[in-house]
Amino acid sequence: MPDSTNASPLYITMHDSDNVAIVANNGGLPAGTVFPCGLALREQVPQGHKVALVDLPAGSAVRRYNVPIGYALKDIPAGSWVHERLLKMPDARELDNLPISTVRPEPAVPLEGYTFEGFRNPDGSIGTRNILAITQTVQCVAGVTDFAVQRIKAEMLPRFPKVDDVVALEHGYGCGVAIDAPDAIIPIRTLRNISLNPNFGCEVMVVSLGCEKLQPERLMPPGTIPLVDERNVADVGTSGESKLDVVCLQDDAHVGFMSMVESIMRQAEEHLERLNARQRETVPASELVVGVQCGGSDAFSGVTANPAVGFCTDLLVRAGASVMFSETTEVRDGIDQLTSRATTPEVAQAMIREMAWYDAYLKRGSVDRSANTTPGNKKGGLSNIVEKAMGSIVKSGSAPISNVLAPGEKLRHKGLTYAATPASDFICGTLQLAAGMNLHVFTTGRGTPYGLAQVPVIKVATRTDLARRWHDLMDVNAGTIADGTATIEQVGWELFQLMLDVASGRKKTWAEQWKLHNALVLFNPAPVT
Repeated sequence: MPDSTNASPLYITMHDSDNVAIVANNGGLPAGTVFPCGLALREQVPQGHKVALVDLPAGSAVRRYNVPIGYALKDIPAGSWVHERLLKMPDARELDNLPISTVRPEPAVPLEGYTFEGFRNPDGSIGTRNILAITQTVQCVAGVTDFAVQRIKAEMLPRFPKVDDVVALEHGYGCGVAIDAPDAIIPIRTLRNISLNPNFGCEVMVVSLGCEKLQPERLMPPGTIPLVDERNVADVGTSGESKLDVVCLQDDAHVGFMSMVESIMRQAEEHLERLNARQRETVPASELVVGVQCGGSDAFSGVTANPAVGFCTDLLVRAGASVMFSETTEVRDGIDQLTSRATTPEVAQAMIREMAWYDAYLKRGSVDRSANTTPGNKKGGLSNIVEKAMGSIVKSGSAPISNVLAPGEKLRHKGLTYAATPASDFICGTLQLAAGMNLHVFTTGRGTPYGLAQVPVIKVATRTDLARRWHDLMDVNAGTIADGTATIEQVGWELFQLMLDVASGRKKTWAEQWKLHNALVLFNPAPVT
């Protein structure tokens, strides 16, 4: 990123019609700085923050990305710092009279010949990692399960070198909740579908307390788990279902704490043996299921990292892969952009349905979409959720949107999908795991050590300064786009190639190397009792 002490002053606009631009120089620029175009700064402007390119009369639209991100609360002279306290946020776009399937791009040229080395599962899905996941029905068993997992890793995992890891799917749900409330389906199906993530090889193992509301049979009803081994045929007759493997801590057979732990370990060994017999095989890039997300965003997110991810999204769709973008409050203000790209009116209506549901959810909590933008977002130059949304949507690229998922649902279609989730990093990642992603891409401008134990997370920095300081946490530096040393297309291709290497196990992400793992956080809009 250009440094204000040794580089020419530089600002970046996103569209010819924009009347504000962001300052690109490291450290920002002082009052009196004159840009090559002759514009002089009236005051100090931090890096990533907006400067008025022309006089902005009170009440006039402040435009970035060629959309009004706010309205001037007073006269703002050219060269002034334009920040949140000077702007009135626009009202949210109504959910009627939207453009429906109006964008009809020419069919993209298929991208053929790209492959990775993955694990083929009995249900037809492909894993990028070979992990034993131990599902928990309730938070009560978390301590016991964690104790057992640590022993499994230390004492057993070295005997199974082809198994990448053992993870406990810990969460805060399962009891003390209104489990029959209509919205309880969201956390239940989320946990169910996470247990069936492609990186777990269809090996489902459950630890239950015994008295919890979320009983194992309710979490994983008959027919949920695909047949994983010929040896199970006698157990299930001709139904083609695997028998649910449950360790119940309240069973009379358990006498003492170590009895519980050893029971978990015995059952885990059976799953580890089957997982260890698996081999990576060459599969087409169309088997990638990628979740894209941003967190700790700044004004450069929509300039560098997210556009590069969007370019890569288009490459993945051309290769026949599945890509999910999410974060409802971070796309809500661009709903017209999304419905216009829907492949069918039904897909557009499904997006509208999810936005309306979330609007009602926020209203019940007496909050609105303005609650989204964090102090760090604002410090990084994002004045409000409208500006943030415009930079977030570009992660979706330009491909038609062909599918919509409600929270916790499982992905069953290729192409570009809108997977409705809250914008919370932890909840969004958890829901994308449930949808079936086998690879995660996460962009950040402020910086976050976010990671997931269940799936590789590729981190993309928006600024070169962040990539330099966090050199062993960021996997891709998209700041080179603002530096002028790389193009969006070049960084997009770099990311695409890295995805294939990471999916194949040829490379590990920094989060994997350091074992940086955030907790699974289930979205539970149903009441807690």
